[in-house]
Amino acid sequence: MFLFDTIGWQSWAMWFVVLGALIALNEVTRRWKWAGIAFFVALPLVLTVFVWPTTAGEGSSTGTWFHWVKVYSALAGCLGFMLLRYVGRLSKNRWMLLFPALILALNIGEAVIRDFQVAGLQGMHDGVFMVGGVWNYMNGIAGILNALTICGWVGIIVSRDRAKDMVWPDMLWFWIIAYDLWNFAYVYNCVGDHAFYAGAALLISCTIPAFFLKKGAWLQHRAHTLALWMMFTMAVPTFVTSSQFAVQSSHDESALFVVSALSLIANVAVAVYQVRVIVTRRLNPLKDELFTHLRPYREVLEANAPLAVTTGSATGAGREDKPLAAV
Repeated sequence: MFLFDTIGWQSWAMWFVVLGALIALNEVTRRWKWAGIAFFVALPLVLTVFVWPTTAGEGSSTGTWFHWVKVYSALAGCLGFMLLRYVGRLSKNRWMLLFPALILALNIGEAVIRDFQVAGLQGMHDGVFMVGGVWNYMNGIAGILNALTICGWVGIIVSRDRAKDMVWPDMLWFWIIAYDLWNFAYVYNCVGDHAFYAGAALLISCTIPAFFLKKGAWLQHRAHTLALWMMFTMAVPTFVTSSQFAVQSSHDESALFVVSALSLIANVAVAVYQVRVIVTRRLNPLKDELFTHLRPYREVLEANAPLAVTTGSATGAGREDKPLAAV
């Protein structure tokens, strides 16, 4: 195959098991606060003390600095989002609203650094087979653009339903798709033999909920599924490397180039569109929501904002109080 070596039926079956498990656990942890505390506080403490020092030690495919930083940064995101969701005054604090954007940018930045680091590597490094090349630089640039186009955090709200989801109306489908392409390319470039699960299944597990189960809450879905996956692979690294379900990358330079090129093209397109919106609508991306004029934005706001909502003004430069029926 172009991206991977031969994929057996048992690997396809397990791929769907992983996808379904991540979606299901995300639904559980987002709907019930006790579940979030159990999975993102209690479980990591136990794993940190009793499991990961052994399973994710030196020489393991998950024993690199990146995996340790990634698991704790993902957990930090989950906990920060829970504070924003469940502590009422924090959801109205402008500095707290900046936290989701910062933790997202931090996670992207970690991956960009790793992409650039891998560009000069060939062969086995840190338990992973590397094929470094120009594609790493291409995708690193795509990641920088993806981070720079994070926008509209001032409009983050907590949904009015019982789940109290963290909803980001300005984070729309085109940015999410560009992120998915970039992140898959990152995993494929830097941890290629993990990409069948950590690239495809993991990314789809947060994109499906964002498009069909709870629109507007993509970042919350992403943090939950990423933390769950990282905790699992840190505890059972052989699952993606040497188990009967493991799927190896093809390590084909053409495949590496193609996935990184698609990532770069998508993120350049999003950046160009965003600049156009900023210029034509005279917006400040550090203070304003950018896409209040688009239907997907307004649909998310209508579905989640309190009955007395703040909606985008004619210019999108701010919000003015209006009853929901007027949105």
